[in-house]
Amino acid sequence: MEATNGGTRETLAEERFFAGMPGRHLAALAATATAMDVPAGHRFFEEGWAAGHFWLLRSGTVALDLQVPGRGAVVVETLPPSSVLGWSWMFPPHIWRFGAVSLGPVRALRFEGAEVRELCAADLRLGYDLTLRFGAVLLDRLEATRVRVLDLYAAPDRPA
Repeated sequence: MEATNGGTRETLAEERFFAGMPGRHLAALAATATAMDVPAGHRFFEEGWAAGHFWLLRSGTVALDLQVPGRGAVVVETLPPSSVLGWSWMFPPHIWRFGAVSLGPVRALRFEGAEVRELCAADLRLGYDLTLRFGAVLLDRLEATRVRVLDLYAAPDRPA
């Protein structure tokens, strides 16, 4: 895994997740970002690990998985480029609720969760804005998980 100095305000402004965010907020967030190149099979995090970052996927795909009793890790969603990976860093107790692994090489911006939380505490408008954006991510992930679990546990079709 290779890391370099990270994002710029302009880079963030191009991404759907950050669309419409004020320039000063983009600049503050960019200052917490590190560019990363990760290989296929890289485990970003595991369910239950301490959560300290989030990532903006610039290229490549990442599988979100969930440990299901009797089945092991089950992929609940595959995230494409321009997706945000990780929301558990934002909410106490800052523990990952899913696992995540790269399906191929990935380029991403990694944001330092503690620094972003400090920015949010210092600028409540930024905090509110990010909370709404991550709330939308959370709802998307919940829906994807619900659909996947229904598929896993659906009763087989029975003849009439």
